[in-house]
Amino acid sequence: METSLRYSKSLRIHAKEKLPFNSKTHLQLHGEIDTGTGSPSYFSAMIRHLFPEALTGLGVGLHYDKRRKLRSHVRGKKEFPMGANKLVTFNVKGRCDFDQDFNQQKNPIGAAEFAWNIMNFKEDQDVRIKVGYEVFNKVPYMQIRENNWTLNANMKGKWNLRFDL
Repeated sequence: METSLRYSKSLRIHAKEKLPFNSKTHLQLHGEIDTGTGSPSYFSAMIRHLFPEALTGLGVGLHYDKRRKLRSHVRGKKEFPMGANKLVTFNVKGRCDFDQDFNQQKNPIGAAEFAWNIMNFKEDQDVRIKVGYEVFNKVPYMQIRENNWTLNANMKGKWNLRFDL
């Protein structure tokens, strides 16, 4: 099980488990507990299938949180390597949520980003830098990840920090 501590407006404990069906398909379960309230923030279950020859992934699942209740979602991601070593990629990704009656929600997510993976930046230290643009919200964003630490920020001033345990 993968666990992490996440902070934006409050500290949350996040857990994720992947249960494989085969080498390309798995069930991904993840959820979060808000340490301020002591209650779950959300819970999600998704079947994800990878198409490694096409550098593509597709996921379909259910998501429950106390604000929007139960909803389903579909998400996808496609990578385009910018070189033979695949350390720099151009990624296109998106997600669409549906309510309990399968009506599309108003907040689809779509983004285009460049990701640069720097292996052994220093000894035993890998770094990933992402710079992207969220199409529907019209906001640029960035991510810097160093081994267990991740900082996400966008140009609207939103940010969060994650530490993988």
